[in-house]
Amino acid sequence: MNLKLFKMLFIIIFIASTSTFSYCENLPKYGVFLNISEDDLYKLYNYYIVVIDAQNFSKKAINVLKSKGITVYSYLNIGSIENFRPYYNNFKNIILKNYENWEEEYWIDISNKKWHDFIINTLAKSLIDKGIDGFFIDNTDVYYYNESEQIFYGVSELLKDLKKYNKDVIINGGDFFIDKYYKRYKSVNNILNGINQESVFSSIDFKNNKLISQTKETNSYYKEHLKKYKHLGIKIYITEYTTNKLLIQKIKYYCIKNGYHYYISDSIELDI
Repeated sequence: MNLKLFKMLFIIIFIASTSTFSYCENLPKYGVFLNISEDDLYKLYNYYIVVIDAQNFSKKAINVLKSKGITVYSYLNIGSIENFRPYYNNFKNIILKNYENWEEEYWIDISNKKWHDFIINTLAKSLIDKGIDGFFIDNTDVYYYNESEQIFYGVSELLKDLKKYNKDVIINGGDFFIDKYYKRYKSVNNILNGINQESVFSSIDFKNNKLISQTKETNSYYKEHLKKYKHLGIKIYITEYTTNKLLIQKIKYYCIKNGYHYYISDSIELDI
């Protein structure tokens, strides 16, 4: 290839990539902010879809976000319990085991009827009453760590009951459970509307407290997993943890190409 032709190709590719990422800036901005307070509310105004822990927000604050056209999803942890929650002492007797890398968190027996009723009729209802648009469900991975029929049933029934509120249900992770459910019932539409997958391209080295790149094997696995459910009409969201500029561009390009919402955080704390 002669130098003149190479320069022309470079210019074409540069213009195309620039216009792509310019277009990206006009897409709805998605953000996951689990460690912020109402004092930081104004920082969310330039997002169109936000995930917050609405247990820490008033109905008034959520209404402010919604008045600005922002879709508000609330974090809801159904498969584990944190020791800072006000209801921790009521359920510590059904803890299964410690949660690796998170000292304040414990896997819980999701099949327990008392836990199910609390999540559905007390906690979820209180969030609905605040005006949220849907739930961002965490730790259905409890089934990965306890692959029993009663845990599978507990996760399934809880998700189905959440769907009865006629609000969006986005499952964070949960690939093992989702695949098992789909294999058994040939559909996931009665338990979720969307999937948020963390760390498709990035990863967290907890031992050395570093943000690193994901392995090729895991990256490929997650890509195929998300592709499968996108083809079934499920909305796909991605959350990444990195400060690597080249990796950030790679994530953006992939998400734009596939029509996925994405949020890239420089901290695992998900603050702002």
